[in-house]
Amino acid sequence: MTGPGTEVQPVEVDAPEGGEDVRPDRPWQVIVWNDPINLMSYVTFVFQKLFGYSRDKATKLMLDVHHKGRAVVSSGPRERAELDVFRLHEHGLWATMERSG
Repeated sequence: MTGPGTEVQPVEVDAPEGGEDVRPDRPWQVIVWNDPINLMSYVTFVFQKLFGYSRDKATKLMLDVHHKGRAVVSSGPRERAELDVFRLHEHGLWATMERSG
């Protein structure tokens, strides 16, 4: 605590090392990858159930997974992305997360 006549000196703070971008405004993306196991109808169902997507949106994402090999199915803070990946794994889907570019 400072009182009258006490001078406060500035503190020098080092920049984070490793070049990692630490901007808080970059959300995490949840990616579902294509696999040879799950039926397309099941993947569509899981997207509707977990994310509340319409059948059309869930079908579009499923087709991206099927034809492009992957689809970003959600994005947001790290904790939410971790939960989404966990829930997708519980339903047997191959999912990962990464920082959005």
